[in-house]
Amino acid sequence: MKKAVSIFLAVVMAVITLPYALAEESEKSDNLGVSAEAYVLYCADNGQIIASKNENKKMKPASTTKIMTSLIVLEEAASSDRVITFTKDMVAEGSSMYLGIGEKVHLSDLAVGMMMSSGNDAANAAALSISDSFEDFSKRMNERAEQIGMKNTHFVTPSGLDDDNHYSTAFDMALLMSYALENEDFANLTSKKSAKVDFAEPDKHITYSNHNRLLSLYEYCTGGKTGYTQAAGRCLVTSAKKDGLTFVCVTMNDRNDWKDHTALYNYGYERYCRVDCSDSDFAADVPCVGGQEDNVSVIAEKDASIVLPVESKSELERKVYIDSFFYAPVKKGQNVGRIDYIVDTKVVSSVNITAVDTVEAKKNNNIFNKIKELFSNG
Repeated sequence: MKKAVSIFLAVVMAVITLPYALAEESEKSDNLGVSAEAYVLYCADNGQIIASKNENKKMKPASTTKIMTSLIVLEEAASSDRVITFTKDMVAEGSSMYLGIGEKVHLSDLAVGMMMSSGNDAANAAALSISDSFEDFSKRMNERAEQIGMKNTHFVTPSGLDDDNHYSTAFDMALLMSYALENEDFANLTSKKSAKVDFAEPDKHITYSNHNRLLSLYEYCTGGKTGYTQAAGRCLVTSAKKDGLTFVCVTMNDRNDWKDHTALYNYGYERYCRVDCSDSDFAADVPCVGGQEDNVSVIAEKDASIVLPVESKSELERKVYIDSFFYAPVKKGQNVGRIDYIVDTKVVSSVNITAVDTVEAKKNNNIFNKIKELFSNG
């Protein structure tokens, strides 16, 4: 049911204390005992850092680099999953999906080889199949990193093998994983404990096991990528989802990465919760001066999902801001107000209020007629 709106000034239309009960306050722990040289627990839902240490320190990311390479591969394969022939210049040292020279697989299979068995051969094959050279492919990786907002990252190798100019940070890798999870093909692949590749030539089939043991060790884990070189140490990027709340955890140079990721996720889920605020019931008719219709119907653009500390004792408030009237014309979808969600005077989320339909101005209408109509309607 629409609410009749009659307000004389552009002021707050309503202030409503929402009855969203937060979970009971949990015990704080300032000492997580994480052994990583750098780490971050990042909320993918709102971009908040939950816990961190040296999160902006430039370090070698090792094979977690393959998150970027695999994402680019899957995007390419979505439009053209062509057959790739493995050549001599694609051969790489280290971990492998065991491609032989002359063997053929589909482009998307290279992502399987990277995300499951951390194949450096698959990464090289991907780079030289998509770009003319490793240098050209690294430019593409760095352009995407810049788009994502990875300000302290520079990629050189598609596999993550060490190079003095190949570096990233725990925070930047969290941004990358959060971004990659928005790709349905990537999210599906990274969640698998194993995946099969059907070779185009020769006729053989190999099932690769995922090196990410956290998929088995932590029930809420939804994906991730391992990494190791002697210079980088053990690196691990993972994601988890529980009670509608998505976290990404990154540890760099961490000898106890499986244990630390579990501890960090437990820390985050004990102390933070997601509150879903339904604004779909918000609707109103607002007077429209000089319009072919007397009123313009408005609704909330979407529902709000807010991540809050469980320990917060403050009440979550909803404040609706909207003008008392509008001047025609008003276009369908036009932003005409907003709903703010506030905790301790801080806006934690906002939702736009938009016009449902277009209201055109009356013909031969001028400002004097608008003023006259406004006072006559008052």
